[in-house]
Amino acid sequence: MEKRYNSYVGYFREKYGERLQKLVIDAGFTCPNRDGSVGVGGCTYCDNDAFHPNYSTPGKSIRRQLDEGIAFHKVRYRNTRHYLAYFQSYSNTYASLDRLNQVYGEALAHPDVVGIVIGTRPDCIDPSKLDLLERFRDKGKLVIVEYGIESCYDATLKHINRGHDFECARRAVAMSAERGFDVGAHFILGLPGESREMLLDQCAIINSLPLHSIKFHQLQLVKGTRMEAEAKEHPERFLNFSLDEYLDLIVDILRRLRPDLYIERVAGEVPPRFVEENRWGLIRNFEILRLLERRMEERNARQGDLCK
Repeated sequence: MEKRYNSYVGYFREKYGERLQKLVIDAGFTCPNRDGSVGVGGCTYCDNDAFHPNYSTPGKSIRRQLDEGIAFHKVRYRNTRHYLAYFQSYSNTYASLDRLNQVYGEALAHPDVVGIVIGTRPDCIDPSKLDLLERFRDKGKLVIVEYGIESCYDATLKHINRGHDFECARRAVAMSAERGFDVGAHFILGLPGESREMLLDQCAIINSLPLHSIKFHQLQLVKGTRMEAEAKEHPERFLNFSLDEYLDLIVDILRRLRPDLYIERVAGEVPPRFVEENRWGLIRNFEILRLLERRMEERNARQGDLCK
């Protein structure tokens, strides 16, 4: 069945002739809103332990994380031959150039790794770091830069303790795209104070950015975070989508996004032990994608068909 949205997996198969599986790497970085540079405590929703697999821990070498990641994914994707090292945890450009050169180089030295994906914050990039990434790209390696933007609204970014505004994100995306990198962005749907209308309105802002790919996931209230405490004290600030409501929201968002944007993810998964309640049950991402495709077909919707 032909997809009604631009699949990121399909992009890799079309351009590289195969699936390129990401291997999550924790290189032991931190964030400037944790170490006091711009703030302390990190984002109010964040517990990185809830967002990466067991093989990815900073106590292991990068080579060991990659080897264990390949073994882990071979169970499901037996025919996968090449991988991308995904530096995901915390801010993966928040270090000296020597440190970055070391960890990126170690990942790219693995014989099965053909590229790196750098997950970072918009305020942790500058021309010298992009120069470094360009040097790896000039050696024939695939380099993707992925920014956690989370929201287009400054009031939200301040409320969740991001430590930067949206204009910072706009500059980082533009600077990276001007260098010719494929640029991805991540957004959270359901942050406190944001309405459904705001989530639809920000599609026009997203469309104005020179992005190549995009990820969405629903807000998940991880145990022990400040946001979990806020949700208990002020539940009226949160949307709390049912699965049906969320599917319709994603359809409405996709219809408003540029048709050339690649959709990498529409929902996130947190292991059950990290949340008090999972209102959607134990549904997996691949099941959500099937439901999304069915909902788009039922509504005769396609990505970009409401894009102005």
